[in-house]
Amino acid sequence: MSIFDVTIIGVGRLGGALALALSKKGYLIRELVTRNGEKAEKIAKLITPKPIILSDNELEKITSSVIFIATQDSEIADVSEDLANKLENLPFVFHTSGSRSSKILRRLSNEGCEVASFHPLVSFSDSINSADNFKDAYICVEGDSEAVLIAQQIVSDLGGKHFSIEPKYKTLYHASAVTACGHLVALLSVAIEMLAKCGLEKQQAQEILLPLVKSTINNLSTQTPADSLTGTFARAVVQTLQEHLKTLRETVSDEMLDVYLLLGSQSLELARQNGVSEDAIRAMKEILSENERVCV
Repeated sequence: MSIFDVTIIGVGRLGGALALALSKKGYLIRELVTRNGEKAEKIAKLITPKPIILSDNELEKITSSVIFIATQDSEIADVSEDLANKLENLPFVFHTSGSRSSKILRRLSNEGCEVASFHPLVSFSDSINSADNFKDAYICVEGDSEAVLIAQQIVSDLGGKHFSIEPKYKTLYHASAVTACGHLVALLSVAIEMLAKCGLEKQQAQEILLPLVKSTINNLSTQTPADSLTGTFARAVVQTLQEHLKTLRETVSDEMLDVYLLLGSQSLELARQNGVSEDAIRAMKEILSENERVCV
């Protein structure tokens, strides 16, 4: 196994977690490039030997054989341009964006660098507590062949699992990730608010719903979405749906009702896959349609 020396540009939640995770696996973190020296210093103190902290106008001082660009998506192209103008060696360069393909690093490719994207499909709430989140995580890599091989080795060293997609699908891939992660949190906030309207504190409502959510996730680890579906829509129970909608119209916002209706429609498609009768599904869909708002 080859261990590389690494520079990380952008020491936010992901960049900081990556620096800590790689250092634990024996990688030499040479430099942390940041606009926030205080945040980078907290990370650097946890790494031995302690990396050098550089500002974003000191890119010419980078000497590593591997560079990760972990900045905001809107800054990747500019960083790539700056690096191309200042690097004296030809490192492997990866960016960590989920929505951008490796093609955004084409300026570095034109200079002879091997480049790729390296996006962990895992949530990072903060750098220090999330440093172990790479283990067992799926990490999407795509780009130049040699860079992809290096990225795959790094993924394996972190204890993760690598996979690849074509660059043209990167935005759709990222939309899927946002739906599974960010939209899941938004959905749960709706469920928590609904339960809180039953007279519970929101914190208590969250604690009550989490075991249910976890059991559903556990089901999905061994079953298809259709097989994991339970409840009113899985059985196409018309009376319960009508009762839900009556109560929701009286107690929650129109936007929350919209969420229930849209997801209900998708749930019925899953129920159809499980052999629920077409008559029952048709009856449920008619009720959902009758309750949809007309958006102008």
